[in-house]
Amino acid sequence: MKKTHRLLVVDEDYRSYGMTAEIAATVAEEALYELDAPIRRLAVPDVPIPYSRPLENHVIPGTESIEEAVRSMMKEA
Repeated sequence: MKKTHRLLVVDEDYRSYGMTAEIAATVAEEALYELDAPIRRLAVPDVPIPYSRPLENHVIPGTESIEEAVRSMMKEA
């Protein structure tokens, strides 16, 4: 965050009520004015984790979705 003034929190847990929300809240409380873009959270959508491996890989954040989110954030003001 010091270098880019942006924060992307990635977790393999659910988006709601997960660790990403706690980290984002802590940063918002303590360093909100250090950020040049909104905090982004990348996590599993609020759906049951599929048993099928291909479907599971689709809902859990992977390298492609992380890279896409980072590139998107870097384009923001």
